Amino acid sequence: MTIQQIYDLAIEMAIKSDPRGEKAMKKLLDKTAKDFKELSEKKKKYFDSESLRNPYSDSRILYGKPDKEIKKILAGIDVDGTEILLADRLNQKGKNIDVVVGHHPSGNAYASLHEVMDLQVETYAGAGVPINIAHALMTERMIDIKRKIHPANHNQTIDTARLLDIPFVAMHTFWDNLGNKFMEDYLGKRKYDTVGEIFDYLMEIPEYIEAARGKAGPLIISGSSDSRVGKIGIFFTGGTNPSKEMYVELAKSGVGTVVDMHMPEDAVKEMKKRHVNVINTGHMSSDSIGANIFFDELEEKEIEVIPCSGFIRVKRKGKNK
Repeated sequence: MTIQQIYDLAIEMAIKSDPRGEKAMKKLLDKTAKDFKELSEKKKKYFDSESLRNPYSDSRILYGKPDKEIKKILAGIDVDGTEILLADRLNQKGKNIDVVVGHHPSGNAYASLHEVMDLQVETYAGAGVPINIAHALMTERMIDIKRKIHPANHNQTIDTARLLDIPFVAMHTFWDNLGNKFMEDYLGKRKYDTVGEIFDYLMEIPEYIEAARGKAGPLIISGSSDSRVGKIGIFFTGGTNPSKEMYVELAKSGVGTVVDMHMPEDAVKEMKKRHVNVINTGHMSSDSIGANIFFDELEEKEIEVIPCSGFIRVKRKGKNK
């Protein structure tokens, strides 16, 4: 497979797993095409043409020729210059790494992280937050994230990849959508009376078993194992966390238990005040779930994957989990 074919497969899988549904994603892409058509010729020069086919601005081919044939991938959750240098060093030792694929974005994929957060409007509305409130709060948060990211050295890692001629791809919401769908399906298989029952079931997931061995497994950070569950909210995709105000609205909407990768401390305090249970499943291990679903598909196509930088490789193709 080429880099382009791998990238195209990731787009396809992400859209199929998007919590908004495939029809909504087609509508979004159609709107993007319409908006582009209506732009002035001057503004078209600055338009991100990749968004006409890929609705996830935080996932991009960052460096490398798209038609390059790929046999071996070095894949990590966090990829910076260290991993690019690692790929170069491994190649010096004859490992023949063709491309580095990271989860958390760099370059323009990082600079536009705020754009994918609009996904969360429908996610939180689906959990019961009035959509007008979800939209208003998420719009404020997107502006905040854009402002915080803007001064960063976005291209530092890409410059390293360019100078060493190591192809580099970021797959952020691509994999988060896959992980979110997995978790919804997985937890949807059972009914739960207590938070402890959810926690125990989560601890049957191989990525969390491995993370727990490294003292970074899931944690109950609000409530206890004996707490009653109520309505469950699962939030694994959409760029980064919303503001604490969104979590307050989530509590008002009747959600009794939140299952999330991670939650800011100010939001945790609000959840405790409102007696909403929170299970943080863990960041690296949870991100690894979506990555594993994707790489299971690639390995069927005879692509070798070498995990690094927080990526816990678990093969589950053909298994029930």
